Amino acid sequence: MFRQGPSALTRLAAYSALALFLMVADTRLQLTGPLRQAVATVLYPLQWVMLQPVEFAGKGSGYFQSLQEAQAETAAARRQLADLSLRANQTDHLLQENARLRQLLELRQRVSTPFVTAEVVYDTADPFTRRVVIDRGSLAGVPLGAPVLDESGVLGQVTRVFPMVSEVTLLVDRDQAIPVLNLRTGARAVAYGDPVVGHGGGMELRFMPVNADVREGDLLSTSGVDGLYPSGLPVARVQRVERRADSAFARIYCEPVARVLAARHVAVLQPAADALPERPEPAAAAQRKGGRK
Repeated sequence: MFRQGPSALTRLAAYSALALFLMVADTRLQLTGPLRQAVATVLYPLQWVMLQPVEFAGKGSGYFQSLQEAQAETAAARRQLADLSLRANQTDHLLQENARLRQLLELRQRVSTPFVTAEVVYDTADPFTRRVVIDRGSLAGVPLGAPVLDESGVLGQVTRVFPMVSEVTLLVDRDQAIPVLNLRTGARAVAYGDPVVGHGGGMELRFMPVNADVREGDLLSTSGVDGLYPSGLPVARVQRVERRADSAFARIYCEPVARVLAARHVAVLQPAADALPERPEPAAAAQRKGGRK
């Protein structure tokens, strides 16, 4: 055995017995504890250097994963914020619409003339006129020349009627005129549309004497003398009065009380001429004149 050396089975048994002895001795007597601590202390820098690529890769993947999660959460928060903003805007719009509809209901109680409610669908394409189109026409009973009101006052007049829609000429159109009454003084006048006055257009009282009793802030309402507009409907408020020494007439600018640029829901009234008595025939008037002579 000494000449040839131990066999493989003998070495296996010897090493196994030695390993078993060392494990029992280490468990019972803690013989290899100081050696293990010394080896661990020596190998710690090497282990730290070897683990750095692994930790860097793990931290890098975690960083990019966290970045993607943060971006996804940010995008979700922005979508939620946009949704909430849209809902808030819709809520404000519905509240404003509800308030205007309530004012129209109150207008129904104040005005005894029958009318049809309608909604403004779009403005006309002609940039030189101030007209809008409503979603009610002749099939809904809208007559030609009918007055149109919003929740604040007179808005305009129906100038064209189609089966499904109608065209309304606003008070600020240059071809529009309406008889008015100054509620403070009781003086009657005629207000003409002026699309140049103010930002969204206005009105002007023409052919008023320089010494006419008109003040800024006077409220003008329909006089009813034209047989079209019912009397007592608010039309405009005097905004500025200019009196010049070189002119016999004053320049009186007014602002419509109706929402000319933002009207949405309107009421189309029946013309007041339908409720007035018929005018006498010219022949009958001539006979009465001859009889008086």
